[in-house]
Amino acid sequence: MEEWKECKLGELCNTISDTYKRGAKEVVLINTSDVLEGKCMNHERVLNEKLKGQFKKTFQYNDILYSEIRPANKRFAFVDFDATDYIASTKLMVLRHNDIIIPQYLFYILKSQNVIDELQMLAESRSGTFPQITFSELSNLSVLLPNKDLQYKIVSILSSLDDKIEVNRRINEQLEELAGALFKSWFVDFDPFKDGEFVDSELGMIPKGWKVDYIANIPHVIETGKRPKGGVGNISNGIPSIGAENIKGLGYYDYSKTKFVTEDFANKMKKGEIKGYELLIYKDGGKPGYFIPNFSIFGEGFPFERMYLNEHVFKLDFYNRGFNIFSYFYFKTDLVMSYLNAQGGKAAIPGINQKDVENIPIFTMDNEYVKLFCEKVIPIIEKILFNSKEIHHLTTLRDTLLPKLMSGEISVK
Repeated sequence: MEEWKECKLGELCNTISDTYKRGAKEVVLINTSDVLEGKCMNHERVLNEKLKGQFKKTFQYNDILYSEIRPANKRFAFVDFDATDYIASTKLMVLRHNDIIIPQYLFYILKSQNVIDELQMLAESRSGTFPQITFSELSNLSVLLPNKDLQYKIVSILSSLDDKIEVNRRINEQLEELAGALFKSWFVDFDPFKDGEFVDSELGMIPKGWKVDYIANIPHVIETGKRPKGGVGNISNGIPSIGAENIKGLGYYDYSKTKFVTEDFANKMKKGEIKGYELLIYKDGGKPGYFIPNFSIFGEGFPFERMYLNEHVFKLDFYNRGFNIFSYFYFKTDLVMSYLNAQGGKAAIPGINQKDVENIPIFTMDNEYVKLFCEKVIPIIEKILFNSKEIHHLTTLRDTLLPKLMSGEISVK
């Protein structure tokens, strides 16, 4: 272990609080909600004059943005883009590497689970609504640091896995965009049918001859699951129980938020099993008067081979895999979203019920182009789900290797 030495994080990085001085008309403001597990998800420009005085912290290429609040939520990002005219909110630390460490290696230290756990413990040790850390606390953590040659080798191993994960994510995004664009062209803009005759319907003007009916009149099942009385906080393993917090769109699942029910409890459940390719609907939750529905489809072993819903998620199944997928894109249209927004916002506890869903009119499976769309998109969704499952395997492998590589437990030649 001669190539390794113990040091404090404060010896490896500094916190930067440079004031933004360029005065550009538009800038990109990065909040804690805009960073997650290594990526910066917001690049939208806003008028500089609208920003408050405290939003003036700059950052640059190879910096690390790290949230001071709830480290366990993994709100951090590596800046791998030109950050000119970007500014960070006050709750994001801007960390910059020193000469003895390469920036990517510093980032892998900061995203390692043992460092996150230590920081979360420090955050929870103080009173207050939001568990929070300071740079002083972060800088006092002890870590093992190898020489730069080993740093580069370790980063090469870990980044090769990250690159594959990112490729799969981009493919998934492109595949969903492709399917969504086809849906919009055929069933929202009616591009192939503009020269034909249109008639009025429950959905507005549609091509003549197309059939529309209410979900209530189409063979289907809609149901939720449940969790045991007293909750599942003390159950650390068993059968995954899917809640509203994990209905985030195609190919997305936050494994850190997984809850479980016992196998015995799952075996006794008569409803709520996810068998694959059902439309999953965010059923209730949020601020009073404010409801934003969301949807997902699981399957092909993603996110689990066996899983059940809790009482906050609907499973809508038309007994047809393709039509379930069609419904996923249909439910994301402005027409359905506006309806569910309105219905869900009425209750004291925002949410929708079974009747709200069954009162939605939809193109039926009898339509030729609905059938054709279903045929085209089934292999697309299959690929997204397979990629998502592989992302999880690669992420697990990376997270298993990371502490072993960075402690010297696995030797790198």
